[in-house]
Amino acid sequence: MALPKLSKLELKIMGALWSKGASSVREIQESLPAKRRPAYTTVQTMLYRLEAKNAVRRSKKIGNAHIFEAVISRNAAQGRLIDELLALFGGRAQPLMSHLIESGQLTLDDIEEARKTLRDLGKKE
Repeated sequence: MALPKLSKLELKIMGALWSKGASSVREIQESLPAKRRPAYTTVQTMLYRLEAKNAVRRSKKIGNAHIFEAVISRNAAQGRLIDELLALFGGRAQPLMSHLIESGQLTLDDIEEARKTLRDLGKKE
C-alpha cells in the first residue's frame, strides 16, 4: 500500500498519536501547542480525512468519543517526506548533504552514524 501524502496539520496530528498512542479527538486537540491550536472540529475533520487516507483508524469508542490510533509509523511517514524532498533534487542526495554541512546542521557524529548504517546494509547484502 502506498503511503498517503500528509499536510502539515495532518503531520502534527499524527505526531500527537505517535507520541501519546491511541487518543480521542479532544486529547489530540489539547496536546497541540496552545498558541495556534486548531478548533476541536478542525482536528475531528482532519482525523476523518486521515482515516480516509488509511493513516489512522478508530480503535474503539468510549461513550460518544472515538479513539483513534496511527496505522502508519513515524518512520514510514518520514521516509515518504525524505523521498519527496530528494525528488526535488532529481533523486540526488548530494545537494541536500552539501547544504546540511554548510549550514552546520550535519555533524561528524551524523556522518559516522550514516557510515555505520551503510556498513550494516552492506553486510545484509
